[in-house]
Amino acid sequence: MPDQSAARREPLTLDEVVTHALAIIDEHGSSGLSMRKLGASLGVEGMALYHHVSGRADLLEAVVDRVLDGLMEDLHPRLVRTWQGYLQALAHAIRERALSHPKAFPLVATHHPAAPWLRPPLRDLSLVEHFLSTVTGHGFSTEQAVAAYQLYSSFLLGHLLLECAELGAATAPDDEPVDEGGADIPQDDGRIDIEEFPTVAALRPELSQHTTQAQFEDGLENLIDRLEMSISQ
Repeated sequence: MPDQSAARREPLTLDEVVTHALAIIDEHGSSGLSMRKLGASLGVEGMALYHHVSGRADLLEAVVDRVLDGLMEDLHPRLVRTWQGYLQALAHAIRERALSHPKAFPLVATHHPAAPWLRPPLRDLSLVEHFLSTVTGHGFSTEQAVAAYQLYSSFLLGHLLLECAELGAATAPDDEPVDEGGADIPQDDGRIDIEEFPTVAALRPELSQHTTQAQFEDGLENLIDRLEMSISQ
């Protein structure tokens, strides 16, 4: 991480703030991030950061966005011609980011998404829109598309959190809040507007349904079936 402890002369940018925050988390974990430490690494007072982020929730949300940024651009066009190839390519792209930032990736799970029906790691509205529109474009019904989104997200999150934990990441939320540098900052989740994401907007009622128990049972049955098949061969 660049050392910018000397006083700055250039204007601070949001990109620098997020880049340095991610670098601190990569080295020390999210519990090692404070606004004062982040400000010191940028050569500014901690309070100067509030020109770019509104506080803890906003900063960590920006870090999550940075970790997941550019996923669609990483998908090889040849692989996404089928829904199977699309799911394979997307999973590998997300895994690459998780293993590149194992101490930051758990924030994808522990930091609240903008809506309770958005599931990590596929929690960005543009990413969810792309997923749902892609699988429905390959012939999935709306019910099948929502089930695929929920099951796929659960699989990725569980497996990747285990991998990150093996690399030394803490997979639970911080016990102590990030130091806000003395600022009185509200921590409320922001409101979201989904109208620009037509597939997400159309499927919001289905996405909001609580189906985790049924998904658990289906996943468990599939696991048992696969084990039975492997030992019978």
